[in-house]
Amino acid sequence: MTNTKGQNVYNAKSINVLKGLEAVRKRPAMYIGDVGTRGLHHLVNEVVDNSIDEALVGFADSIEITIHNDETVSVQDNGRGIPVDIHPEEKRSALEVVMTVLHAGGKFDKNSYKVSGGLHGVGVSVVNALSEWLKVEVKRDGKIYFQEYKRGVPVKLVKEIGTVKKNETGTKVTFKPDEEIFKTIKFKFDTLAERMRELAYLNKNITIKIKDERNGGEEETFHFKGGLIEFVKYLDETRSPLHKTVYIEGERDNTPIEIAFQYSEDYQENIFSYVNNINTHEGGTHLVGFKTALTRTLNNYATKNGLIKDGKIQLTGDDFREGLTAVISVKVAEPQFEGQTKTKLGNSETKSAVETLVGEKLAEHLEENPAIGKKIIEKCMRAAEAREAARKARDLSRRKNALDNMNLPGKLADCSITDPEHCEIYIVEGDSAGGSAKQGRDRRFQAILPLKGKILNVEKAKLNKILENNEIKAIISAIGAGLGTDFDHLKARYGKIILMTDADVDGSHIRTLLLTFLYRHMKDLITAGKVYIAQPPLYKVKKGKQEHYAFDEKERDDIIKRLKGNGKDTSHEKSEELTEDGHPKGLVISRYKGLGEMNPEQLWETTMNPETRTVLQVAIESAAAADKIFETLMGDAVEPRKEFIEKHAKYANLDI
Repeated sequence: MTNTKGQNVYNAKSINVLKGLEAVRKRPAMYIGDVGTRGLHHLVNEVVDNSIDEALVGFADSIEITIHNDETVSVQDNGRGIPVDIHPEEKRSALEVVMTVLHAGGKFDKNSYKVSGGLHGVGVSVVNALSEWLKVEVKRDGKIYFQEYKRGVPVKLVKEIGTVKKNETGTKVTFKPDEEIFKTIKFKFDTLAERMRELAYLNKNITIKIKDERNGGEEETFHFKGGLIEFVKYLDETRSPLHKTVYIEGERDNTPIEIAFQYSEDYQENIFSYVNNINTHEGGTHLVGFKTALTRTLNNYATKNGLIKDGKIQLTGDDFREGLTAVISVKVAEPQFEGQTKTKLGNSETKSAVETLVGEKLAEHLEENPAIGKKIIEKCMRAAEAREAARKARDLSRRKNALDNMNLPGKLADCSITDPEHCEIYIVEGDSAGGSAKQGRDRRFQAILPLKGKILNVEKAKLNKILENNEIKAIISAIGAGLGTDFDHLKARYGKIILMTDADVDGSHIRTLLLTFLYRHMKDLITAGKVYIAQPPLYKVKKGKQEHYAFDEKERDDIIKRLKGNGKDTSHEKSEELTEDGHPKGLVISRYKGLGEMNPEQLWETTMNPETRTVLQVAIESAAAADKIFETLMGDAVEPRKEFIEKHAKYANLDI
């Protein structure tokens, strides 16, 4: 191509080299995922991971996290303390190197740490880079050392500020997230506490204390001597277990392995896998090894003991996992992660290590506890019978090819574009709202599926019953990617699945039922970031020809203040009654009681137009926590649900 006058020159001077931690501040999402709430809490997890690594090698057993009133956080442990002597190559304190240089730390030296929890070795230096300020105190060799940083840059050299007993060691990091980087710096106690609880279960020798100095000083202390056994009991708290928890611990090929599992009367499979304390959402070789050993060992046991009668259905891996709750934790010296989110273990040797250990230990356990073996096989046989009953219904959910619309539900208003990446489907509560949505949508890329009433609560139902529900069948057919173990989110006909329900109690219930179904049977849609919740406005504020929409009370009040009008509040009236007069005087405020009250143009403008709408992406911060919440809210046990509602009632915004 011929150069033209005034064109930008591209040469060596055009290449920018970002020094130190500048790259982190330039592209923070590359290091912590995002700059929203999730990324904010990830900062704390990165610092805590350093303390956990000290515990993994036996040098720490106490970690304290404190959220201060000014939204700063402190993480303190009783480990060895970060070294402070001069680094031979960097010619400065090792503490400063660790805090300011990417990929610097003891995790790369297997003499210091056999295993570590960090994925990329960037940890605390990234936290430093994304903090307005950070202070670190190190207790080591009978002295206290201190250094402060401003946005990752040391304010002064490391200095000695006091003395302690010779055996008193540890590190304390205090930081304030940078408001120039993050959308919010307000920490959620429950989010951090759930991760700390998980870490305490996975590391039974550690005591983790988390304290919130804001709003009355909420506080939790986590220490579980039973480790994974207690973790499984916690997960199955609202379920009816069939037997005592089976616990397997050992080491194969220099890989420490710890597993706990039990079966319940439930119908869901709940397996949570961890590598070096990292939740491997996408599974990997350790999970494959466990499933393979479980299926083979149980099958052999059932055959050997005559528990599978002639003429019965052949048991499959799915049957052996129905109602199973399991936690798998392995410690791998050099973990190789793959997958979109880098949470899928790829080490081939780990599969054989887990498979061998589980095969040996489980066979021994079943021989020593025949009553448990019999209960498990009976449960698996019931699962097989239900699977066979659901087979024909399941076949209906499969889509033959991308152009075959034969099985699509009649009430689905499909879009004209066939490329899933550019298509979205609104699952809408009610025919009235569905009608408005169909009229207001962009037919090229937006599909509408109205639902009639509330769908079945899948938390309490077997698969064959689930597939008898007409509304669920419509959802399965519309999405077109199968169901359960046959589900493949890559085959979904839409890139976005948007749930649109009324902003009232019934709407919230329907949305919860839909999320429960998607989480239990189409979970990969959520982990792939394809599920969203529409945010229709709650209020319309009108003055003359001006119309403004508000999504909550604060936004409504801000609009009223901005318009500076003294009008009447007609929030008890329907919005249609407010549009009869084309030129009303003063301010008119209407409260939308449902989606059906909006005309197609209003629904498009406020809730469906990609240029102006707000949608919330559904994400899973912790799979174990998500499973626990769904089981608590949608399961059979009443008391845990009552306790959950009482604890979280203050956060609810119910339209009653």
